[in-house]
This record gives sequence, C-alpha cells and structure tokens, in this order.
Amino acid sequence: HIWVVSSEGGAPRQLTRGDGSDTRPRWSPDGKSLAFISTRGGNSQVWILPLDGGDPRPLTSLSTEADGVTWSAKGDVLLFTSQVFPDCPDDACNSQRLKEATESKVKAQIFSELLFRHWDSWRDGRYTHVFAVSATGGPPRDLTPGAYDSPTFFLGAPDGYAISPDGTEVCYTSNRTKGSAGQSAAAWTTNNDLFIVGTKSGEPLNITSDNPGSDASPQYSPNGRYIAYTSQARNGYESDLFRLRVYDRESGKTIDLTPGFDQWVGGFAWGPDSNTIYFSAPDHARQPVFKTSVTSPKVEKVLEGMNDDLSVSPDGTWLFLTRSSLTQPTGIYRVAISGGTPMLLTHENDALLAELDMNPAEFVTTAGAQGAEIESLMLKPPGFDPNKKYPGLLLVHGGPQGAWEDAWSYRWNAQMFAAHGYAVLMTNFHGSTGYGQKFVESISGDWGGAPYQDLMNATDFLEKLDYVDKTRMVAAGASYGGFMIDWIAAHTDRFKALVSHDGVYDNPSMYGETEEIWFDEWEFKGVPWDKESMAIRLKLSPSSYVQNIKTPMLLVQGAKDFRIPEGQAFQLFSALQRRGIKSKLLYFPDEGHWVLKPQNSQLWYKMVLEWLDEHVK
Repeated sequence: HIWVVSSEGGAPRQLTRGDGSDTRPRWSPDGKSLAFISTRGGNSQVWILPLDGGDPRPLTSLSTEADGVTWSAKGDVLLFTSQVFPDCPDDACNSQRLKEATESKVKAQIFSELLFRHWDSWRDGRYTHVFAVSATGGPPRDLTPGAYDSPTFFLGAPDGYAISPDGTEVCYTSNRTKGSAGQSAAAWTTNNDLFIVGTKSGEPLNITSDNPGSDASPQYSPNGRYIAYTSQARNGYESDLFRLRVYDRESGKTIDLTPGFDQWVGGFAWGPDSNTIYFSAPDHARQPVFKTSVTSPKVEKVLEGMNDDLSVSPDGTWLFLTRSSLTQPTGIYRVAISGGTPMLLTHENDALLAELDMNPAEFVTTAGAQGAEIESLMLKPPGFDPNKKYPGLLLVHGGPQGAWEDAWSYRWNAQMFAAHGYAVLMTNFHGSTGYGQKFVESISGDWGGAPYQDLMNATDFLEKLDYVDKTRMVAAGASYGGFMIDWIAAHTDRFKALVSHDGVYDNPSMYGETEEIWFDEWEFKGVPWDKESMAIRLKLSPSSYVQNIKTPMLLVQGAKDFRIPEGQAFQLFSALQRRGIKSKLLYFPDEGHWVLKPQNSQLWYKMVLEWLDEHVK
C-alpha cells in the first residue's frame, strides 16, 4: 500500500487500502492527485487517486497490463509501459492473442532469435513499449512501435524513458543492433541508444548513435534544454564505467559531466536551476551523493553514507533520498542542499529495531593479490564476548562486478548469520565496485586468480582473530559468489562446509545455457569456438577440478534463473553425489536468480543456517 508523510516529518498516513498491491506512486504536477500502479482487480493497471477525497479510478484497462507510470510536467498526459505484440494495432488484437495462447492445448513456443528468455521469463512474442495516455482517460498511444524493447531492460537503472517538460517529446532507451543475418543482436551487444520521438507524431531519432556502448536512463532538465543520461563507452561490456552525460537539445552536442571521475554513476536528479545534477556512486562499500553541473562539469562529494533514490525539492532547498546500513533498513531522509545532518522521515521499523541487538560493520584491510590493499566488512555476533571462540564465515558477493556495502538487504543479510553466532567477513576482492574502474576490470579473464587470492588472504586474517576458531570455518556465496564457492571447493579443504547459490560450475556449457551472452564473451575473451577463449573457460571452470572436492556442499538453485540456469547446479550435484561427497540441493521451482518470495526466503535462511551449523556447532 501507499503511505504519505510530511516532508517536515511526523505521523504517516495510509492512502491506499484493499486487495492487490499498490506501487510506484507519482505526484501530479499540481500535487492534487497521485498516479500509481495497482493489481487490484487482478492485473496491473494505472490508477489515479484524488488527494482531496474520493476513491481511486483506473486510467488504463489493457489486456497486456501497465507499469512504470510517470506524469508529464503539465499534468495532462501520463507515460507508462506495457508488453505488447508488435504487429497488433490495438488492445483488442493483443487481447485476442493472449486469449488464444491461454486456451490453446498446445503450449509449444517457436523462437527465431536470441534473448528468447531473459532473467526469469520467457519471450512470448511481446515487446516492452512506452505509451502515452490522457489524464482524463481514453485509448493510449504506442510511442515506440516495432519489434524492439523500448525501453530496454536495464538492471538496477532508473526509468529508461522520460517526457520533455513541454510534453511534446519522449526520450527512451532501445537496442536496435542487428546481427550479420539480420536478427536482433541484443543478446550479445550492449549498444543501447537514446531515441527521441514526438508525443503526437513523427519518426524516432537516435541521438547517441556515435557511442558504441550503452546509453540509458534519460532525464530532461526542468527547462527542457538538456537530456541527462548514463553512458558507457564500450560495446559488450556491461561493467564499463558509467559516466554522466548531457545532450544539448539546442546545439545537438553532448557534454561529459563526470570527466576523470572513476566510479559508477547511479541514480541522479536535476536541480531546479537546470544546471546542477546530484547523483549517487559507490565509494569503498558506501554510496555517497555527489554533484556536478553543465556549466562546470566537475564532480564534488556532498554527502557521505549509503544513499539512493535522489530527489530535489522544487525550490532547490532540500535533497530527499533513501539511506540504509547493515543495522538500519531503508528509510526516507531529508537533508539541506547547503549541508547538515540528514533527518529520518519514516519510522516504520523503529519498534522492531528496538528489539534487536545488532553490531555495526567494521572496516578492515588485508594484503591482496598484485600488491593491492583489499577492504572487507567485519560483523561480530550480537552480545559479542571477546573471550569466546566463534566460528568464522566468509561471504562472497556476486556480480562479479559488485560489492559488499554497508547497506541493508533482505537477501544475504549478514545480521542473520551473525545472529547465529558467526564472525562474518565480507570481502571486496579484485573486480568489486567502489575502488576505481581499473580494480573492477581486473577480474575479467581471471575469475579464479586474484579474487581467490584476496579471499584466501582475508580468510587468513579471520582465522588469526583471537575470538575466531580457525578449526570451524565456513563459506557461502551466490552468482559469481557461487562460482567462487565451487572454485574454493576444488582448490582447498580449509572450510568445514560450503554453500553455493546459483553458481557457475562449468564455464564451457554456461555459454550455451545463459541468455546475456555479451557478459560471457567479455569475461572469457571471446566465443567458446575460439581456441584461446575455450582455453580460458576450461582453466577457470570448477568442473575441471571437481575430482579435488572434499568439502560438504549445499547447492541452491532457482528453476527460473536464466542468468545461471539450473543445469550448472545439476551438473555439480551429480558429480558430488557420484563421488560420495556429502551434499544437498535446495531447488526452488518458482524462483529466479534471487529468492524473493517471503516464505521461500524463510526456508532459504533455515536450510543455509542449518547446513552451516551442522558442520561447525
């Protein structure tokens, strides 16, 4: 449900009730209405709630449903997205297609190009398009027709579309690259471009065709002159440096707003002066707020901490954002643009947090591979007693171009492990974000090299702590972290038990099972039918060393994980069982790369903790 709280603080007020889930609230420009997405009625549609009283009303009723609503600055038009059949001229056609598919006794699907499945869903012939609809209702207009995703799926990014302040133009992200046979190349390229198109009519214009990498997340400046967006320089490299750029609609020129800045630009927000932009970016396991400007493109840090979801008040006085830490779930804060201490506006978790004993993260450094200094986050158990001996737990993050951060999470929450009496170490090895782009890029083609050495050195540090029992060490990780657990299993027996969640086990077969093959091709320096690339895959494949595994392993796998498909876990589990290694497989038929359903999450924590406890307690 949707709640509202004063920007001055105070008691919150619930705005929506009833069945279904209400999400993505967006204020109308005059502040009198709220647009949101609701599943009340059984499917996802745009609804409008008048704030001066009255019931919410549906604005859309599409068979293909609606998502991602946003207002135009004038308040007369709203944008939203829907997945539609590209050759259907209207919703009646889409409705008939969906009905035929549902009622047909034949469930076979035919594919003629890649990305026929993505993350956790199968392609059914539909594409994501941006639609415009009048605030008073009526038939929506498809602004991005064609057999393309517009906007393109972009994990973790802000919206891939925006509408100009005068309401005449929409900018959106799309990958229109073709392969040599004329098919979509979206599975092996990251060349997302920004297109602009009129809201009434006109052909789309590519405004970033000069950049071979990904251009995404457009936002118009308040005065409408500029479009700010994130940009990566290299095609095929999803972990290339994210820069902040602006397109000048008057001159057609592009300006780089973050020259020399060596961290990934995340979410950003324009100031009301149409010159200043505030953005978040990782920095040593935290995510400060920075600012830059069009007229003086120089990055300046303005707020420390773990920050996200930036928004600037219309008068430019306040910055609103979310913050969290390993001891504090996400809350909404207000801080003065001129500086000061952030003020927490939401207190939904105060009573629960008062019941819990949680220690904050401690930052430690160890010697790493290649002469680097490696940072880790250390978490002690609640009620910590320095005279006791605790089992040690090494957690390995995924990505691999990601990082452990001083941030709250409902998946892999380190406090859950600490609460079971573990001294927890979370290491940001070579390849982690927040330590500069060179450090990020060092892992490509070296998955089992420097990162493994970093983790073993960090484990040495953990074992030498007076309060850690080095005879009771365990490790766990997911995604790339799952790969590393498989790699650890094949290269050392120093741990008493291991947990591998959705991990890459066999690199040669991984290429043919996964869907975003640009990632695989970049990380392993080419396609597997090239001898040099195959040599790298074999060298860095845990399956090449499975005969060395001795450590008991718990494997976790989601059936709908198309990033690291179930075949990887099945191959490893078969090998472990055949070799007589103690092992279990926890299989979720209704989860993808992440375990998201609350009841499944409860089972996940129960099984993982029981497995670790069984071997060290």
